[in-house]
Amino acid sequence: MEFKKKLKVLTPYLFIMPWIIGFLAFTIGPLILSLVMSFFDWSLAGTPIFRGFGNYKEMFTKDAQFWKSLWISIKYAAIFVPLNICIALFLAMLITQHVRGVKFFRTLFYIPTVISGVAVSIIWGWILNGDYGVLNYLLSLLGIQGPKWLVDPAWALLAVILASAFGVGSMMLIFYTDIKGIPADLYEAAALDGAGRIGCFFSITLPLITPTILFNLITSIIGSFQQVTLVMLLTGGGPLKSTYFYGLYTYKNAFKHHKLGYASANAWVMFIIILLLTAVVFRSSSAWVFYQSETVEKKKGKGGKK
Repeated sequence: MEFKKKLKVLTPYLFIMPWIIGFLAFTIGPLILSLVMSFFDWSLAGTPIFRGFGNYKEMFTKDAQFWKSLWISIKYAAIFVPLNICIALFLAMLITQHVRGVKFFRTLFYIPTVISGVAVSIIWGWILNGDYGVLNYLLSLLGIQGPKWLVDPAWALLAVILASAFGVGSMMLIFYTDIKGIPADLYEAAALDGAGRIGCFFSITLPLITPTILFNLITSIIGSFQQVTLVMLLTGGGPLKSTYFYGLYTYKNAFKHHKLGYASANAWVMFIIILLLTAVVFRSSSAWVFYQSETVEKKKGKGGKK
């Protein structure tokens, strides 16, 4: 009986043991190792040499590219994150409409999400080509001469942002699911009060999906600072390092210059920056994130006062 009781208690842990082993081996383990490596001069060949905070000191005081890449990533995030959220929300609102063929458009808007980063880079490399690209051809029909998107430092960052916004399908689907979960009686009550579609969006839809906006905002910030694949294949960090993102800077320090310890320090600085930005977003969320239960309670409170 004792053995059976112990086995019954341990059974759930046995089922989750593969995940625990994988988490320790492939997440926590590499995370701790990278932190240790950040204090060493650690190359692919040779014996690691302890440097203490030498990698961090070099990064902040001697490496000008660190600050340039960080600033490029901040500019990218400042434009990409709100643009990504607005496009995803707009598409989510479109596919919630009860019109003919809406299922086709739901699939169409989501398809880019399942395309690999390499394929997306090839597609957008063709679209943004300054000589025979589709985008410049469409602009020429309007009498506008398009720029050399991928070879002009003034336009390269915008080109990467446009290509990145192509994959908003997952975020759109999250918004769509949340919008579909809003009770219909709220819209009916608003319609009886004379509210139009725009009024319903700003007074009902937008407040009730703010928790989802918070989630998508945080994931977008994290994703924007970790952007590597698209920029590596689309511009390679050029022209003139105008798209030399922080993630690409870290990657090249590790696998091109073979400075694994220095790259680990780069990665941990990125981790701290993302952590601080996430903390700021969470801190501010109490002022603009509303939950349905809270909204209902506030309405009941106002009704009671009347």
